[in-house]
Amino acid sequence: MKNKILLYITIVSVFSLNIYSQKARLAAADQKYDNYAYIDAIKTYERVAEKGYKSADMFQKLGNAYYFNAQLENAAKWYGELFAMNTSVEPEYYYRYSQSLRAIGENKQADAMMVKFVELSGNDNRAKLFKKNRNYLAEIKANSGRYDIEDAGINSKYSDYGTAIYNNKIVFTSARDTGSIGQRKHTWTNQYFTNLYMADLGDQMTPGAPSKFDKNINSKFHESTPVFTKDGNTMYFTRNNFIDGKKGKNGNDVTLIKIYKATIEKEKWANIIELPFNSNNYSTAHPTLSQDEKTLYFASDMPGTLGLSDLFKVKINDDGSFGTPENLGNTINTPGRETFPFMSDENEIYFASDGHPGLGGLDVFVSKISQDGTFSEVQNVGADINSPKDDFAYLIDTKSRRGFFTSNRDGGQGYDDIYKFLENKRLTCEQELYGQITDIDSKEVLPNSKVSLFDKRFKDISSMMSDQKGNYSFMVECDKTYYVRAEKPEYTTKEEKITVDKDQGKTKLDIALEKITCKVAIGDDLGKCFGIKMIYFDFDKSDIRPEAALDLEKILDVLKQYPNMKLDIRSHTDSRGSFKYNEALSDRRVKSTIAWLIKNGINSNRFIGRGYGEYELVNKCSDGVNCTEEEHQLNRRSEFIITDL
Repeated sequence: MKNKILLYITIVSVFSLNIYSQKARLAAADQKYDNYAYIDAIKTYERVAEKGYKSADMFQKLGNAYYFNAQLENAAKWYGELFAMNTSVEPEYYYRYSQSLRAIGENKQADAMMVKFVELSGNDNRAKLFKKNRNYLAEIKANSGRYDIEDAGINSKYSDYGTAIYNNKIVFTSARDTGSIGQRKHTWTNQYFTNLYMADLGDQMTPGAPSKFDKNINSKFHESTPVFTKDGNTMYFTRNNFIDGKKGKNGNDVTLIKIYKATIEKEKWANIIELPFNSNNYSTAHPTLSQDEKTLYFASDMPGTLGLSDLFKVKINDDGSFGTPENLGNTINTPGRETFPFMSDENEIYFASDGHPGLGGLDVFVSKISQDGTFSEVQNVGADINSPKDDFAYLIDTKSRRGFFTSNRDGGQGYDDIYKFLENKRLTCEQELYGQITDIDSKEVLPNSKVSLFDKRFKDISSMMSDQKGNYSFMVECDKTYYVRAEKPEYTTKEEKITVDKDQGKTKLDIALEKITCKVAIGDDLGKCFGIKMIYFDFDKSDIRPEAALDLEKILDVLKQYPNMKLDIRSHTDSRGSFKYNEALSDRRVKSTIAWLIKNGINSNRFIGRGYGEYELVNKCSDGVNCTEEEHQLNRRSEFIITDL
């Protein structure tokens, strides 16, 4: 009996100790999780879970730890365990589980999770995007097949990502081990702290052998994602909160990341300063510059963020100071993650997101920035660049259509890998809408004319001045309707509607402007001042029609302004019909025209006139000659020849 009691006590003690030990491990793992030491937390949680211990909180943290480290296959496993417990979870976990399932090809189940997310999440923008784009996989498929992709040739077994171009070199981020005794690992990812590396770019943007970037930039903590000004004298880059040998931390004792600026001094990078909108309490990262270098775009979780991280912009003033950061808004940002922006010189913003409908994890998206600063509809760039895993840090040279992006897709060498690409076909079919601005009478070209482009709803898209040859050009989307407006002092503004061709290429639209002031002399045709080619009558009739009266009102107005002006009014027909008939018809029309002007107050002694029928043809279209309707139209004309001033 005594032995049985001792055995029982021993069993109870061991069991109690085991429970206590498990709770102690969980407490330690929770602390590591809260400090972003996700890798260590994963090991502890998994060891506990393998012993059969179940907890919704633990499965959430396990799923999150893998989700935030882009290991979506493992995230799907633990989120699956969470949902298998049939416990109540926040809507966000339906979204994360959906993203993780999509990463392993379980699209049907992923859609089911998204349907539930839509039901539970209320006005979450990701839910709205999903409802709006239920056929998003078909749209992604339509955007695919446009790239040739290959390994960039600079990858290691560690994490390599985030490229920039500088002095015909590629500058990128890497966690590769340099062999230094002081090389440190980050507890979040179990990767070495990253530094910047560079490699020369050869033909077709092929990188050479990598070497470390400037030692004044690289520190013992993280450096990543640089961007350089065109003159190569200034750079912005991401770094841990670390400057002048000191490490900054937030209120939870966590070192976040910030954007820094450096300038060239004696061929070395120096004058490293953090940007004024940084904070110890939130992160800023991944800077990129607008084409004019007056705006810096970046990612952050600063106050005002709509999701886990958003894209922002901030004005760079002429004196080098900065304005107030502005959130790019809910066309770009979602309650998920938006990060790694890149601005092309065609005013497009490429970025990575897990909030817009994609293939799983982070996908690369693009939006065009209009002249008024608004964003076009966000588009997924397709399944060549994007995969079920994380795809991000997209960069393109718009002239060669070559570039780089980063992915942790299957088949890579390391944790993240850099890939190079050639874009063979643009995402949107584009047309060059072009033409020439001329004087309608003299046919002379009109340089420095303002030409404006509007969409079919008359939203202002762009404007430019015609060049010295009167030429203008806009890049527009295929098979869409636009309005082009041409303006020039001393000319009447003219607007033309055009529907461009549906295939890639060019559409021509010439615009001829009329002068506001028309200088005339004896012998000139007054009708040309107003573009009056013909006073129109009903077929075989000579009654003044309303549109004819409108043109005659213009002639009437001039006659009243110039009481000494006299006119010889002439009417011409084409060659169809007999000579005698055409002469009589045209003569009746002249008499009707003169009668209308007399009726409206002009003395009859200021007019002479006759009908010329087909006697004064301006082209070859006489009887028996086959002509087009347009050629016949040239002969059907009215003239108001000035005989006295």
